[in-house]
Amino acid sequence: MPPVERPRPAPHLEVLTDGEVEIVGRLPWSSNHTFVARVALGDQEVMAVYKPGRGERPLWDFPPNLYRRERAAYLLSEALGWAIVPETVLRDDLPLGDGSLQRFVDADFDQHYFTLLEDGVRTDELLRVGVFDILCNNADRKSGHCLLAEERIWAIDHGLTFHEHPKLRTVIWDFAGTRVPDELRADAARLAASPPLDLLALLDDDEAEAFVHRCALVARLDCMPHPTHDRAYPWPLV
Repeated sequence: MPPVERPRPAPHLEVLTDGEVEIVGRLPWSSNHTFVARVALGDQEVMAVYKPGRGERPLWDFPPNLYRRERAAYLLSEALGWAIVPETVLRDDLPLGDGSLQRFVDADFDQHYFTLLEDGVRTDELLRVGVFDILCNNADRKSGHCLLAEERIWAIDHGLTFHEHPKLRTVIWDFAGTRVPDELRADAARLAASPPLDLLALLDDDEAEAFVHRCALVARLDCMPHPTHDRAYPWPLV
């Protein structure tokens, strides 16, 4: 698997963190209220996906403020050095209250996990997303959450992650039995030995302990797992 070389323009994070936010539309088909926003700082502008806490639908198995897990997933991506989650920040001064802002990825929205897998060009990147989902315990990896943009695969929509109990629900089961590359296991081992504190601060104690345990598990994982329960796939799949 080739090394990840994804330089990040620093202004994106600066604009998302300090820029003035204007809601320009709502994303359809989202179970929670999700908006497209324009974020401007001086002569710089970034389009972003805004997820306010007040727009979340209550869930029986996840606590409120799912938007904080969007930031946790970004921090995990950065700590691993994989850079597969777009820049994501938390703010308490947004138009509809506390929430997350994630850089909007202008993708080819005709492409998603299933089409990208069939194409066969980016299987290494898709496998990396599959390992990422084990680490963050993703309970909702739909096909449309894998985007092709900027000559790479991006992974989005991580509100249902980091639960302390096993919740893995994903479309990425095609790699079951595939050997996990040594470099991905080494990255997981590094986080198990020295977990990122900014990520742990977003989780409760049980979630943080479970996350570190998953990192250690992936570090020892020879092959990608097979589904073990009847709710292994999300719905809808795309």
